[in-house]
Amino acid sequence: MIKVSVMYPNGSDAKFDMAYYLDRHMPMVRDLLGAALKGVNVEEGLAGGQPGAPATYTALCHLTFDSVDAFQSAFDKHGATIMADIPNYTNTQPTVQISQVKW
Repeated sequence: MIKVSVMYPNGSDAKFDMAYYLDRHMPMVRDLLGAALKGVNVEEGLAGGQPGAPATYTALCHLTFDSVDAFQSAFDKHGATIMADIPNYTNTQPTVQISQVKW
């Protein structure tokens, strides 16, 4: 199993519309990626590791797939549509990491 983490950086000028992300973007992602998508979690950043520190990321999304090939096949078909929606909910560019789930 692999996890694709999409992390939206926080900053003084960062904007993120969580309602749009949850109500419109994520349902679209789920529908487009279809059966290849095995699971999804969305997190909203609240704080950093030190008292009073801001969250490093305004939001994180973790998508699970059986394999990198399964992810790439689904994303190759629909990635342009998914990426084109980003300006509708944030003015930041996400960082993406693909990881092997070990435990």
